[in-house]
Amino acid sequence: MEIQAIDHIELFVAEAEEAAAELCDRFGFVPAGRGGATTGLRGCKSVLLRQRGITLLVTSATDPGHPAAEYVARHGDGVGVIALAVEDAEAAFAEAVGRGGVPVAPPEVFKGEDGEVVLASVIGFGDVEHRFVSRDRSDGSFLPMIPETGRDCSGGLLREIDHIAVCVPAGALDGIVRCYEEVFGLRQIFEERIVVGSQAMDSKVVQDAAGKLTLTILEPDVAFDPGQIDAFIAAHDGAGVQHLAFLTEDILTAVSEGADRGVRFLSTPSSYYEVLTSRLGSIGVPVEALRELNVLADRDHSGLLLQIFTESRHPRRTLFYELIDRRGAHTFGSNNIQALYEAVERQQAGDPIGLD
Repeated sequence: MEIQAIDHIELFVAEAEEAAAELCDRFGFVPAGRGGATTGLRGCKSVLLRQRGITLLVTSATDPGHPAAEYVARHGDGVGVIALAVEDAEAAFAEAVGRGGVPVAPPEVFKGEDGEVVLASVIGFGDVEHRFVSRDRSDGSFLPMIPETGRDCSGGLLREIDHIAVCVPAGALDGIVRCYEEVFGLRQIFEERIVVGSQAMDSKVVQDAAGKLTLTILEPDVAFDPGQIDAFIAAHDGAGVQHLAFLTEDILTAVSEGADRGVRFLSTPSSYYEVLTSRLGSIGVPVEALRELNVLADRDHSGLLLQIFTESRHPRRTLFYELIDRRGAHTFGSNNIQALYEAVERQQAGDPIGLD
């Protein structure tokens, strides 16, 4: 199957309006539509958010039988669906199931005044599903049951979803990677082992041929002391999305504006910046500007990578977000993965709420 894009991410939450308002206030998303019982949505209410090439659907259950109800009861608010735009959702579903994928919802056709949308879903990992989406009109509405406002969503500093980071239980990494290779036709493009003090984790990255879907999958090494991946699995009650990475062309402005909006970013020790130039050479960005905003920098054979991670506002300290600015780089900043690990450890160590 050919993945054309990430069509949308659906967040399952306890209260859709509240969660959507926070994403608008903090990250600049625009409410583009709403749906519920009066518009034909079954068992839920949803708020459609857009910003340039990013579409988020924020959904809360109004019926205990809706998947969002069970998801939130088990995991709290989080990513429940990663939807993939394909040429033919029915064919993609049949292909995935034929390759061993576990079906969730068979193909269903939704017809509206401005086009036809076909949806079908299979399991990805844990309780997260992949929804295949095909549309007969590129300019059609999201879904007939979610009337759109027509508001301009073409502005903003966030361009698209760069990648999705996933935490899985110990021993599950290789099987999940194999599933993405065999069922979805992705390929492994990167792997790394991180050791921080007495803790360790393994990661592998899978991606489709066109680079439209990239998953960074993280697994704890239980031969070492428990760390943040173990804490995520325990708090989330199983595998799940740890963070969504939003691509931006101007991370310094995006971080500055985000901070003004109330986004709290993870801090970085000053010592990180003291060796940055000797490690990377000239990067074309003032080191003091990076230090002031806690932005991380790394380089691969293709170019520079700038990135920063938010603190988790989740009551369980699970889901958070990343801003990433690729100035030629195609990989994920090997040194920054360790910096992230250490930063999250510091946040958790100083967190009075804890992960109980």
